[in-house]
This record gives sequence, C-alpha cells and structure tokens, in this order.
Amino acid sequence: MARITYIEHDGTARTVEAENGATVMETAIRNAIPGIEAECGGACACATCHVYIGEEWVSVVGSPAPMEEDMLDFAFDVRPNSRLSCQIKVSDALDGLTLTTPKRQA
Repeated sequence: MARITYIEHDGTARTVEAENGATVMETAIRNAIPGIEAECGGACACATCHVYIGEEWVSVVGSPAPMEEDMLDFAFDVRPNSRLSCQIKVSDALDGLTLTTPKRQA
C-alpha cells in the first residue's frame, strides 16, 4: 500500500491509503476526494481526473502516454507536471506521492 496526499487548489490536504494496482483516480473516488470528477470512469476518454504531480514525483510517476497527452488537450490549465490520475497505477514506489487538483476540471 502507498500513502497518497491529494491537495485541493485551496491548499487543503488529505492523505489516504491506496491499494497497489488501483489507479490514483480510483483511490480518489473511493475516498471522496474533491476535485476529481472522473466522468468517464477511468477510460482515458475525458480530462476530469486531471491532477498536477508534485515536482519531486514527476520522474517517479513518468510521462503520459500519447493517448493521455491527447486527452490533456481538453484539460483546464495544463502544466508540464499535468497527468490524468486514471492513468497512474499505484505501487509501493508511489508511497508518499503528492498531487494537487486544479481549480476546476474541463
């Protein structure tokens, strides 16, 4: 299990336990994290689970695949550390991951 800290755009932080193999988005939904809408349910068909990965975690999480990059075009306020949380699988390597939700979703 990994602990993930979700930080809302206003600075409110919530740390939750995440099961290995689940996605960061699924973990957010299970824990009622505000700011993650996940309208497509994790199919990489929308951009409503957009998050900003903490700078120290960008290399650990990795870069988005081409399909994810295409979907990020529909996200609000995309930055170099933007990812779709439905595309990030939880593993022990992500223990301590921090991410921030944007002010609004697409």
